[in-house]
Amino acid sequence: MAGGTVYSAGWNLDDIPWEQFDPSKADPGMIAAVKAAAMVEYNAPAYVSYLSRIFGGAETSITDFQRWGEEEAQHGLALGRWAEMADPTWNFEQAFARFHAGYRPPHFASEETTSVRGSRRGEMIARCVVESGTSSYYSAIRDTTDEPVLKEIAGRIAADEFRHYRLFFDTLHAQDEPELPFWRRLLVAIGRINESGDDELAYAYYCANVAPEEEAAKPYIRALYAKQSFARSGQIYRRHHIRKLVQMVAKAVGAKPQSRTTEAAAALMWRFLQLRAGLTRSAAA
Repeated sequence: MAGGTVYSAGWNLDDIPWEQFDPSKADPGMIAAVKAAAMVEYNAPAYVSYLSRIFGGAETSITDFQRWGEEEAQHGLALGRWAEMADPTWNFEQAFARFHAGYRPPHFASEETTSVRGSRRGEMIARCVVESGTSSYYSAIRDTTDEPVLKEIAGRIAADEFRHYRLFFDTLHAQDEPELPFWRRLLVAIGRINESGDDELAYAYYCANVAPEEEAAKPYIRALYAKQSFARSGQIYRRHHIRKLVQMVAKAVGAKPQSRTTEAAAALMWRFLQLRAGLTRSAAA
C-alpha cells in the first residue's frame, strides 16, 4: 500500500479517522466519482443473491460470498459518508434508493441457476475481472487524492478488493466443472470488460450526480453518462494502475501476467480508456 501501510481485513467505519477530514482537499471531480462508486459498492447484496443461486448447495462458497457482500456494502457506506461530508447537500441513502429502483439487470430478477457466463468457472472469471478493476481503481483514488480521510478509505477498500480477487480466483479453481478452453476464458473476460459501458456505472453516476428535481431537464441517457463516468475514471487512473489491472485479468484467464503480450494489452487498454474518456494527456507510469 502507499506509504508502506498494510491494511488488514475486518475493519469497520469506526476505524476511519473521520475527524481528519479536510474539505479544502476534496476535489469536485473526485467527489462526483466517489458518489457513483458508493452506489455500486452498496448494491453488492443484489450480487450475493445472484451468486447464491448459481452456487446453490456449495455452502462454503455461499458463506464466502455473503462475507464479500457485507464488506462491499461497508465500502459503500464509507464512501457515502465521505461524500456527504464533502457535499453536505447530498444524501447517500436517497441517491442509492433511486439507483436501486432503476438498475434491475434481468439476471438479478431471474430464477435461473445457471450463470449468464455459461458456467461457474465463467462466473468466477468475470468476478475476477471486476475485482481487478476495483482494486486498481481504489488504488488510483488512494494515490491521486490529497484528502486524508478519502486516502485512508480508498487504501482500505483497495486492500479488501485484492483479497476479494483471491477469493474468486480460488473459487474458480475449486470447481469440479471441466476447464474452459483459453479462448472461452478470454471471451468471458473481454465480455465483462465491455460491460463497463452498460447501465450499472452510467446510471450510478447519473443518480449520484443529478438531483431528482433535475431529471426533467437532464434525463438519463446511457451514452452521455457512461462517457462522463469514464471521463472521471480517466482523470483518476494512471498507467501503472491499468498495467496492474491487466496483469490480474491475465492471471485469471490463465495467461502470463508478465509478458510482452500482457504489456501490449495494458498499453492498448490505457489508450482505449483515454480515448473513451475524451482525454488526450499522456500518462505517467
